[in-house]
Amino acid sequence: MSFTNAPVTRSLVYGLVAMSIAVSLLDIKHYFYILVDLHIWRFHQAWRALIYQLCYTNSAEVLFAAMTLYNMRSVERMWGARKFATFIFVSFIFTSVFTPTILTLFIRPLTLGVFNYLPAGPTPVIFAVLAQYHAIVPPMYKYKVATSTSAATDDQTPGITFSDKSYRYLLAFQLAFFQWPGSLLGALMGWLVGLSWRMEVLPRSLIRWRLPGWVVGVQAQRRSQEFEGLRRRLEGEGASTAATTGSQSQAQGEGGRRRTMGQQVMDQFHGAF
Repeated sequence: MSFTNAPVTRSLVYGLVAMSIAVSLLDIKHYFYILVDLHIWRFHQAWRALIYQLCYTNSAEVLFAAMTLYNMRSVERMWGARKFATFIFVSFIFTSVFTPTILTLFIRPLTLGVFNYLPAGPTPVIFAVLAQYHAIVPPMYKYKVATSTSAATDDQTPGITFSDKSYRYLLAFQLAFFQWPGSLLGALMGWLVGLSWRMEVLPRSLIRWRLPGWVVGVQAQRRSQEFEGLRRRLEGEGASTAATTGSQSQAQGEGGRRRTMGQQVMDQFHGAF
């Protein structure tokens, strides 16, 4: 159990923990959450929308977020580091823009100012990844917790069915309710963004776009070098095929020249008998 073949997830976990610790030590937590009436309407600090997902402001959320990201590293292994990093980047941009906008323009006026707070932390991005994890990673096993004391042993025994993925969902849902309703709004927006990516509701060009390879440490070869390598490989296969065909023809020719006179006479009269 490690971060093998999951460099982006490893960077996210280490970066989240390091950033949260640094913010706490430097005593700048007040820059990373959003109060709509104070920060948006009064002081016009729209830049907070771009940084509120960079860290958490309490250790419990950091712990649960790190565990959740670690448990969902299989998504990166199935997709590859470059596609997964692109998905994280796109989800971050969409959730950073739409979550504060919806809270400011719709939810706060409809609730008469009751919902006014958006907590810090990448809960929307984590739930976007959770939507992919739910869709592409099947459960390895399931089990049922009986809710009755009856001795029935068949599958009709009343109970609640769980799987090996259930506790991973529990960790994520805990994040959604840590500082609700703001954290719950972020979780819902993240799930919608992840579902939109999955169902190709987002623009197709955006879904097919990828971050440059150097961002995730992938050294992409030039196209000319790729064609040169392909040409050399085909030439090598052609040369080996020609050598094999020539040796087979030579062997057949030698076999034909080695036939004796008696064998040739018997071939002439083989059809008559």
